[in-house]
Amino acid sequence: MTVTNRIVTEDEADIRLDRWFRRHYPNLTQGALQKLCRKGQIRVEGGRVQTNTRLIPGQSVRIPPLPDVDKPAPLPPPDPMLAREIRKMVIYEDEHLLVLDKPSGLATQGGPGITKHVDMMLDGLRPEGGDRPRLVHRIDRDTSGILLIARTPGVAAKLAAAFRGRDVDKTYWAVVVGRPSPESGIIDQPLAKIGAGGAALVIAAERGEEDAASAKTDYATLDAAGKKLSWLKLSPLTGRTHQLRVHTESIGTPILGDPRYGGKAAHPEGFIDRLHLHARQLDIPHPAGGRLIVTAPLPPHMRETFRTLGFVPGETPAPKRVRGGSSSAKGRGPAK
Repeated sequence: MTVTNRIVTEDEADIRLDRWFRRHYPNLTQGALQKLCRKGQIRVEGGRVQTNTRLIPGQSVRIPPLPDVDKPAPLPPPDPMLAREIRKMVIYEDEHLLVLDKPSGLATQGGPGITKHVDMMLDGLRPEGGDRPRLVHRIDRDTSGILLIARTPGVAAKLAAAFRGRDVDKTYWAVVVGRPSPESGIIDQPLAKIGAGGAALVIAAERGEEDAASAKTDYATLDAAGKKLSWLKLSPLTGRTHQLRVHTESIGTPILGDPRYGGKAAHPEGFIDRLHLHARQLDIPHPAGGRLIVTAPLPPHMRETFRTLGFVPGETPAPKRVRGGSSSAKGRGPAK
């Protein structure tokens, strides 16, 4: 038995140390964990910690020899139906990561009242004898499109660092009610969160106001149906909760079908009443070098709205590795 180190992943952000150990070493008792922390045998980034210490993605946790608990409890076999369902979402995969095209209405992680989510389905992507894949980031339950999954903790840490360092380009498409004026620019509007959990709301805040966080979104109008509805390209320059939904509302063009923001204006008659926000493209540094660019096709409800309005999205390009990336990636090809 030897000392090992494990990296905290993005999906473990802000988890308590004792809960982190419970996830990875379920046979280790709370008393034994407290004793190891008191003796300094368990450390985070080389420093002493307590069982209630909150962890940050990318941190290294020192694991001393743990007699009789080094082997985690055996994982149950994945649910066959959920495994088939999540496998159909894969639009790119290689030995390091996977990219999913998440449907609108499926939550990324669990919470009050949520009985089905991507995180619980990831066992269906675990190779036999391999690590359980891990979420790298999140998108809203009602938002469709690209979701990045790491195959190993090390890859998760690298990708999480890229997100924190803003070395990731995210592009969203949205259909909004109205037409922005000007038709392109940067929305520089601080945001503040009210409440907690699933009932929390995000509102536009005054600059310098307590609890207000800086938030910026680059936007451009790609097409419009007069002044009634517009197709926007949105690129978040910061990563606040519900940022795109609140920012578009703040300039008078709420996202079509938004169940939480925009009020009645977001629900004109004649269109499918579902959030028209889609995580279209992700451009990330690949853990093995170069960059990976992946694009997700429009979901069915947005395709229908595009047809109604005469918007032409064009072909969905195939995933690609660029600028020094190897050719070993197994992209699934274009999805139309």
